[in-house]
Amino acid sequence: MKQILILNGPNLNLLGKREPDLYGNQSFDTYFMALQNYFSPMNVQLTCFQSNHEGELIDQLHHYGFTYSGIVFNPGGYTHTSIALADAIAAIPAPVVEVHISNTFAREPFRHHSYTAARAKGIIAGLGLEGYKLAILFLLTLPPPH
Repeated sequence: MKQILILNGPNLNLLGKREPDLYGNQSFDTYFMALQNYFSPMNVQLTCFQSNHEGELIDQLHHYGFTYSGIVFNPGGYTHTSIALADAIAAIPAPVVEVHISNTFAREPFRHHSYTAARAKGIIAGLGLEGYKLAILFLLTLPPPH
């Protein structure tokens, strides 16, 4: 069984309520149930964690990054500010795919730079929640990290 962590950063607990023109009307909990239904027959176990706190996100990367097959990570606003998260990604063997619901390159200039993407295996931006599913599908094509 492959195990994938979906890790969401700050403000993503407000999906479905926060700026629906950018992020849609669906909560992540609802979307996560659909992902579980889609991937369960493929023998994939999904785990989800969200935090508004940088240290908690680092702790999750450290905890799951040595045992899971891969990590789908939406660092939210920390994308553009956190060298510590970039270092945590570099420290683990599990491949990380960075996901952004909105197209960060079509937004404010400060959102065009990602500290974390340089350490990730790849990045998906601007495809809405579907980006998470695509990231998982990509991770399933990779050989085991350990």
